[in-house]
Amino acid sequence: QVQLVESGGGLVQAGGSLRLSCAASGRTFSRDVMAWFRQTPGKEREFVAALSWGGGNTAYADSVKGRFTISRDNAKNTMYLQMDSLKPEDTAMYYCAAGSIYGRDPSPYNYWGQGTQVTVSS
Repeated sequence: QVQLVESGGGLVQAGGSLRLSCAASGRTFSRDVMAWFRQTPGKEREFVAALSWGGGNTAYADSVKGRFTISRDNAKNTMYLQMDSLKPEDTAMYYCAAGSIYGRDPSPYNYWGQGTQVTVSS
C-alpha cells in the first residue's frame, strides 16, 4: 500500500521555525516530483513548493519564497519542508504530494498524505 505520511506540524509563534517531513512507503518515490500544498477551511488547496525527482529544480509560491526550503532524501524516501520566519498567514493544513508532472497545479499529483496542521500565533 502506497502511503505518504506528514509529520512535524504544530503551534509556533510568529517568526519561529518548523520542519515538516513527508515519509513515503509502499514504493520508491525517487523518480517522482514531490510537492507541498496547504489548505485553510473554505479555501482551495494552495501550492507551496515543488521539487523535481533529481532535486535540480525547485519552485516556490511567492508568499513563501525566501522563507521556506523544500528538500528530499531519496535514500530515506522522505521529503522535507523547512519553514522559517513563519507568519500567522502560514497557518494551514499542510499536505505532501507525489506525481510525475512537475508543476503548481494539484491535479496531476497522484499520491497525497493526510496532512499536518501548522498554526502560527501572532
